Amino acid sequence: QVQLVESGGGLVQAGGSLRLSCAASGRTFSSYAMGWFRQAPGKEREFVAAINWSGGVTNYADSVKGRFTIARDNAKNTVYLQMNSLRPEDTAVYYCAAGKARSVSSAFGSWGQGTQVTVSS
Repeated sequence: QVQLVESGGGLVQAGGSLRLSCAASGRTFSSYAMGWFRQAPGKEREFVAAINWSGGVTNYADSVKGRFTIARDNAKNTVYLQMNSLRPEDTAVYYCAAGKARSVSSAFGSWGQGTQVTVSS
């Protein structure tokens, strides 16, 4: 089992930036992919970005391509989500998740508690 703790959320104006972090423990960090998801009020949780075990392969939702960047530091057991050019529609609770395998397309089985991101217009 993997334990995940997100941080870095907050309130930002449209066009601004935030960097989310997610610290992992419990399994060898480099043995699994990592992902970010988000859930806005009244909506289903949606995929945002994923990164494979080494950081060499990434995948993004179309809505964030070119604005968000996912990265990982295996020495620090941490995954990041750099969010630039934020829009009000990016407002949501952001969750990090641990994959069940190394591939960026693996299913996700462990979730953090979430961190709130609010973008004002």
